[in-house]
Amino acid sequence: MEKLKRMDKMILCLLMILSVKVTAQQKTTLYLIGDSTMSDKKDPEENPEHGWGQMLPQLMTSEINIKNHAVNGRSTRSFISEGRWERVKSKLQPGDFVFIQFGHNDQKIKDPERYTNPFTQYRANLEKFVRETREKGATPVLMSSIVRRNFNDEGTLVDTHGEYPLVIRMVAKDLEVPFIDMQLLTEQLEIAYGPEASKDLHLHLEPGEDPYEPDGRHDDTHLSEKGATIVASLALQEIAKQGLELKKFVKPEVLKKDLIKK
Repeated sequence: MEKLKRMDKMILCLLMILSVKVTAQQKTTLYLIGDSTMSDKKDPEENPEHGWGQMLPQLMTSEINIKNHAVNGRSTRSFISEGRWERVKSKLQPGDFVFIQFGHNDQKIKDPERYTNPFTQYRANLEKFVRETREKGATPVLMSSIVRRNFNDEGTLVDTHGEYPLVIRMVAKDLEVPFIDMQLLTEQLEIAYGPEASKDLHLHLEPGEDPYEPDGRHDDTHLSEKGATIVASLALQEIAKQGLELKKFVKPEVLKKDLIKK
């Protein structure tokens, strides 16, 4: 009798373990592929630089897994050639999502390891991400690059991305892919803040101001914690506006905030 009881307990424990494993396997995962504007940064407690992708876990519920594979300095070309896309693709499960945001480094024409012609290789690489994501039963979401803080002497925000945002829009339209216009959202944000206040969205540090950057840093491409949080929130608000399934994983308070203001 005692032996049977022990067996019953063992069976119950095994069933509980299997149940937890199945639940974990069924949990939706959001994968991020892109460059430094999206990536997780080392030493997040001390480092003043943040990628907007690293802010998503605090803005979304625990019902979704978030795997940020964005890496500093990568273009669509180098992300593929280094085998990073194959590693992400191998993990995709039906029902997962992939945020795709490249362009900053694809335009580096002096670097043949990263540069892509916007209308040929860049487009082909985006189509590859979309096609192979769908083949795995997952959903691709295309995103244009966030803008650089590039105001001219008259206070006008000047674009720096050329044809790349146009091409990603074309791919999204032609392949009927959900598209989040991060270029437009961040352009509106920078303009609302203006030439001076928008510095707070980026990394404008004087020597001695921050121990992590003792020599100071003036960087109009990458984001501060404040900037990254706002940009991530804007992306999620747009996800909700478009009625994408990911909306159910966004914390309600994120959707209520008016973010295009100082």
